[in-house]
Amino acid sequence: MRSLAVAGALLMALAGCGGAGVLPAVNVSQAGFGEHATGTVRLWVRAGMAGAYQYLTQRFNATHSDVHVELTVIPDTQYVTKFATAVRGRDVPDVVGIDDINSTLLAFHDSLTNMTPLLRQLPFRQQLSPGHLNLATIGKRSFAIPVAADVSVLFYNKEIFQKAGLSGPPKTTAQILSDARTITHKVHGVYGYSIAGDNPGILGFTGLPIVWASKTHLFSGALNDQHVNVGHNTALRALLTLYRTMWVQHLMPISDRTDSGATWGADFRAGTVGMWPGNWASLAGKIPSNLQGKIGAVAFPGVGGGRSEFDGGDNISIPRGAHNPSGAWEFIKFALAKQQQANLPASGFTPVRSDVYTAQFRKRFPLDAVALANLKSGYAEKTLAYNLAINQTSSPFTTMITDAVFGGGVASAVGGAQSGFERALQEAED
Repeated sequence: MRSLAVAGALLMALAGCGGAGVLPAVNVSQAGFGEHATGTVRLWVRAGMAGAYQYLTQRFNATHSDVHVELTVIPDTQYVTKFATAVRGRDVPDVVGIDDINSTLLAFHDSLTNMTPLLRQLPFRQQLSPGHLNLATIGKRSFAIPVAADVSVLFYNKEIFQKAGLSGPPKTTAQILSDARTITHKVHGVYGYSIAGDNPGILGFTGLPIVWASKTHLFSGALNDQHVNVGHNTALRALLTLYRTMWVQHLMPISDRTDSGATWGADFRAGTVGMWPGNWASLAGKIPSNLQGKIGAVAFPGVGGGRSEFDGGDNISIPRGAHNPSGAWEFIKFALAKQQQANLPASGFTPVRSDVYTAQFRKRFPLDAVALANLKSGYAEKTLAYNLAINQTSSPFTTMITDAVFGGGVASAVGGAQSGFERALQEAED
């Protein structure tokens, strides 16, 4: 799930990192790097992904006697500020799991090791999630590597679809609307669709893939010289129109308007919603017995077809100035190994290696297999302004989607959003 970030503090903290001087680079090309390491490896991770790292560190520590990983879990909203403070104090952890959206910021501010030589060593590098890796790459240098995904897909209740006379999941946004209408009208006590209407992070996580599936993005161009595509973005208007129509026609629960994420997915798990845009982490271990085997999943369809999903989750990196970088790389290689990746869904998260998608994996984790199968069509906006423009509670995205869906309408909301996004981008780039 996309977590809210304290965007202003985040950017100010990172901008202040240079005051104490850039930390020394890690020589990742030295002979024997990442092999036969010893000592303690300090690993910092955000709370939203703690389950994945608890699994990985437990397995690593149980199988390695010379290196011990010390796991520190930090609240999501404090993570980047705490890391920036560590950079200024010149006492950084050895390895960091980073919200992949924030890996762009940290790489841009020269806080992370250039991992490109290490990435080239991995025989499975071509199977790594391209969307996650793109967020950590500036020019031809990659400053982090995908490690665990938290991906949004469209889940649907097969039994409800059958009762409504629907043959399968929607293939376009128009079909999402027609299916939601059919379910609401034909299946007593069930709504067609559900959103977390008061959480911009979740709304971006589960809504923007519809825009990307339509081959459209909100930001374009090189970092620090980007352009905003909001005011005349037809796919974005289609998304907002879809949501507004479902709200006005009562095809989604009235509680969606004030859902800040605390009850996100609860109505779908209760069997009172036919379609739910969500993630595996919210279903893993929580599917009631009466819904076992009755849930399907697909990547989000676009306006005219196509498919996409939000490539959320974590990239992993070695900070500049790390004390035990060799041990850190030994842990990273372990975390990326096929055996560990194949078992990630048991902790609620998705592998980042497409070669893990096997018949055995599909049988064991059928609902998460959909996210893994569509990693190559996944995406996340690569920009310095994501938190300011979208995730923040006072962001222009928040204002736009609230006005468009629950307020005055799509045309007026989108009309004023372009300038808001441009201001957020300018603030981030400055």
